[in-house]
Amino acid sequence: MRRRTFLQAGASALAASALPAAPRGAAMNPWEWRYYGGDQGATRYAPLEQLTPANVANLEVAWVHKTGDAQQRPLTTIECTPIVVDGVMFLSTAQVKAQALDAATGKLLWTFDPFANETSRRARGVNRGLAYWKEGDDLRIFLTVMDQLWCLDGKSGKPVAEFGDAGVLDLTQNFDRDMEGLGYKHTSPVVVWQDLLLVGGGGFEGPEPAAPGHVRGYDVKTGKRRWIFHTIPWPGEFGYETWPQDAWRTAGGANNWGGMSLDERRGWLFVSLGSPAFDFWGGDRIGKNLFGNCVLALNAATGERLWHYQTVHHDVFDYDLPAQPILGEIERQGQRIEIVAQVTKTGLTFVLDRLSGEPIFGVEERPVPQSDVPGEQLWPTQPFPIKPPPLSKLSLEEQDITDVSPEAEASVRKIVEKYRMGPIFTPPSLQGTIFRPGFSGGALWGGGAFDPRTGYLYVNTSETANMIQLTPGDPEAGYRYGHTGYQKFLDKDGRVGMKPPWGFLTCIDLVSGDFVWREVLGEDEELGKTGTRMMGGSIATAGGLVFIAATQDEKLRAFDSATGRELWSTKLSAGGYATPCSYEAGGRQYVVIAAGGGGKESTKAGDEIVAFALPG
Repeated sequence: MRRRTFLQAGASALAASALPAAPRGAAMNPWEWRYYGGDQGATRYAPLEQLTPANVANLEVAWVHKTGDAQQRPLTTIECTPIVVDGVMFLSTAQVKAQALDAATGKLLWTFDPFANETSRRARGVNRGLAYWKEGDDLRIFLTVMDQLWCLDGKSGKPVAEFGDAGVLDLTQNFDRDMEGLGYKHTSPVVVWQDLLLVGGGGFEGPEPAAPGHVRGYDVKTGKRRWIFHTIPWPGEFGYETWPQDAWRTAGGANNWGGMSLDERRGWLFVSLGSPAFDFWGGDRIGKNLFGNCVLALNAATGERLWHYQTVHHDVFDYDLPAQPILGEIERQGQRIEIVAQVTKTGLTFVLDRLSGEPIFGVEERPVPQSDVPGEQLWPTQPFPIKPPPLSKLSLEEQDITDVSPEAEASVRKIVEKYRMGPIFTPPSLQGTIFRPGFSGGALWGGGAFDPRTGYLYVNTSETANMIQLTPGDPEAGYRYGHTGYQKFLDKDGRVGMKPPWGFLTCIDLVSGDFVWREVLGEDEELGKTGTRMMGGSIATAGGLVFIAATQDEKLRAFDSATGRELWSTKLSAGGYATPCSYEAGGRQYVVIAAGGGGKESTKAGDEIVAFALPG
């Protein structure tokens, strides 16, 4: 079947918008992966055609860079997607150092360690990518590390003295909230637009009191705050009535941790927000709780709200919006429509009109189970898109229990006897509840890849479930209910407690709203092609390929983007729990993946940044 090419011109414009204007008469620069999501719209699409289904099997390792700072206890990981600017690659390492490499050779140019001058050891967390700003010869690189934002000189890696406090911003300051005792972290890159840094991040998820996830704009040169948007509205602000009267003083969460995207032409910022805190009980925040779980469109220059769309009302399931909103363009019934596509942990895909926030395919509000936890009051309905179809099964039933072995099945049945289960949005309980999809997806922070030529969206999803049991809280600590911990629904051997497949890569036609193809993604060493849990995402290329690692079998794979046929794979030194990037340097197209392993998937940790290309 021939690919549609109705957006070929749009793809060319997209590629051009990611490059600086070339002087008259000068050769165009090679295309580079300058943003975390490939472009500011987070399409994760590379308009490069050197690699094709016909030659991808010839890929070989072009270079390997070892960051040198992985550790096995505690397990580190690398979740970073590198960016490439003017032939230089910028990345973060297992210990959240920033490094610069020659993008063609992998040669190390500089390293910056934000913890070098600290005498006490503290959590370094993870970082999923860096951002850049350039004016003339002034190139600045921005690195987020927990509650800090560092501004580094792109040529030397040294902090820029005139930015913030000698090169660093304390993101707990200028927050319009007393942050004493409230944790804060920023794991995804900031967004740069004109002379502004657009900053998300936010608080932890409870049950202890948590910081809110207010979005802010800072001056790119000085680090001075220019605006703030309260994701938990203040009196007189839109959405204030969706919370109890004084919630704005104490409520937390509703934060952006999966990253933001930008419509550069309009100067519109698109923000995907997580659930309010506490994740699993909301009796102290009765209401819909805007702007929790919202796709939010803001004026990037001022922080003014343009529109919002809420995907979960009064979330008590930890169903954060986990990834950047994807900005694309499709043609339907002879009209070109600019869209926002938002993937979710629930496996539901919301496709919205970019100008208005209205669903393209329609959404139904359906009744959902209610809570018997004292003090809780859930919203009676939740939104379900009519199309596309769910990417994950939306229930857990007896027939779903694993059958990979009698012993595995018996171990899972013992768990099921103790817990409640049922359709999606079966709420937390004092008895304990199994959520399917779990709060690790469905889709997660890897998001999706959008091909503007065809209107196809590629999304990898895990088939997982999680268990939560509420417990009486500690009133002196400021909360009514706690829980017994974030537990995965696993059998005795550590496999998912449901029948396989446990992971998919799906191609969605955003014009029709239907699936084009769907493939099991990942292999179990003993059981074969079962799919696996995943961390990381996919990219698409103009050459007709989709590249993805993410799986527990530690492989990087290439698929035919039109058919879903697997064309190539290679074993990495450690799991590629990140999203690849692709760019051109020295006339060659590279595909690069961080093989950091470890992390939440608990496989061996690694420290390699690996570049693949055709033989030189």
